[in-house]
Amino acid sequence: MADAPGGENLLYLTDEQLRKGIEAMFFAYRGFTADPDRILEGMNYGRAHHRAIHFIHRSPGTTVSNLLSILGVTKQSLNRVLRTLIDDGLVRSEKGKTDARERHLFLTEKGVALERELSDAQRARMRAAYRAAGPAAVAGFRQVLEAMMDPEMRRQYNRLKEGG
Repeated sequence: MADAPGGENLLYLTDEQLRKGIEAMFFAYRGFTADPDRILEGMNYGRAHHRAIHFIHRSPGTTVSNLLSILGVTKQSLNRVLRTLIDDGLVRSEKGKTDARERHLFLTEKGVALERELSDAQRARMRAAYRAAGPAAVAGFRQVLEAMMDPEMRRQYNRLKEGG
């Protein structure tokens, strides 16, 4: 067993432990997205639609430019997603008050209802997992996820966390 200078066990840093963590993350992500995928499948929507709905709900009035930055997708890809969400009455787009070139995005009542259905499914899964793991594991899990973020992603995450 390898110990760090501070005496902590570094067993979790073996290639085998890292592989197990990578695989656990892969299967957990499949589980985490399975419920929303089933809901969206009948609507001909995918995960890109779900992510857009989530972040528009999280930050009502967000700009297309900000959403592009958060999602890390191409403008063409986001435009395709937004077009269907707007055409289907889930999202509305408003011109900016100070800059008419800006487009601010809001969920409609129908969009809010879909967001709630998608998030309720994921919250139920997360709630069950958090209860099973316990508070210390939950805090550690969040710490690991935050440590995996690139600096710019962490800044965006922190802005959302702080309500910005």
